[in-house]
Amino acid sequence: MKKVVPVILRQQKQVLEILAFRHPLAGTQLVKGTIEQDEKHDIAAIRELFEESGLIVELNSKCIGNFILKCNQQDWHFYLCETQAELPETWIYHCQDGGGLDFTFFWYPLKQKPNADWHETFQEALSFLRKILI
Repeated sequence: MKKVVPVILRQQKQVLEILAFRHPLAGTQLVKGTIEQDEKHDIAAIRELFEESGLIVELNSKCIGNFILKCNQQDWHFYLCETQAELPETWIYHCQDGGGLDFTFFWYPLKQKPNADWHETFQEALSFLRKILI
């Protein structure tokens, strides 16, 4: 099964940070979703980011790589997305997924090793992103 991971980065005091969120039922994560039938990967990334965070990004998302997760063999495709909006340090977005959940977004230092609150799949994803971005 193919998944898409929209990635938003920022440089903060010489530290590269990635946008992440706390899911109230499933720990700390990156935005991720399923690519719908006949949907272009870059469009899926933009759609998933909007659905899970409310963010509207530029239509120029760029593929930065993909890999197969060891734990479940899913094929994850990563797309760098850009927004013109000035994003705050943290915010809560009420996502309609799962009957409506509040996701708490924040910036995570990409070099920082994830703790146990990060699901195994997202720990793999962060490791992959560190290799290609740092």
